[in-house]
Amino acid sequence: MSEFLLSSLPLAGLFSVQHKRFQDQRGHFARLFCEGSLSAFGQPFHIRQINHSCTHERGSVRGLHYQTAAQPEAKLITCLRGEVWDVAVDLRPESSTFLHWHAEHLRAGDGRSLLIPAGFAHGFQALSDDAELLYLHSCDYAPEHETGLSVNDPQLAINWPLPVKNLSLRDAGHPWLDARFAGVRL
Repeated sequence: MSEFLLSSLPLAGLFSVQHKRFQDQRGHFARLFCEGSLSAFGQPFHIRQINHSCTHERGSVRGLHYQTAAQPEAKLITCLRGEVWDVAVDLRPESSTFLHWHAEHLRAGDGRSLLIPAGFAHGFQALSDDAELLYLHSCDYAPEHETGLSVNDPQLAINWPLPVKNLSLRDAGHPWLDARFAGVRL
């Protein structure tokens, strides 16, 4: 039996990952990642980088980040503490859900992760103080290929659950989409 179960979400290639929890008198154990199991589900994912973030204040937003087609990356996101509203935006122009977004409510201890394929932007809003996320990345961070979308872009019309606050200068400077935006061709 697999360590986890993948469930398709409304955007092609986006999955919720439910981790199988083993519990006994000592506590519990769950495998958060297994390259072989993801490959068996048809979702190969090789880890190149692992990041950890702590967002101190409820309502704070990070994102929407992505890397260009020259260095696209997939992400596996797990909430370790608190809770977040995690958003993925499909940037693949050949996709039927191009520029559509989907959000999942992730909570520490809920046994779930979000598997975001390459060609998507990612961001989240902290729904609690001191929300911590663990990010597994399929490729190295490449600052020359990193960019983002505005979290307040009216074309995306993301319905953030709380007022957006505490954007970094970089995130606040991401442009709105316009006719020149070609997406991320993989």
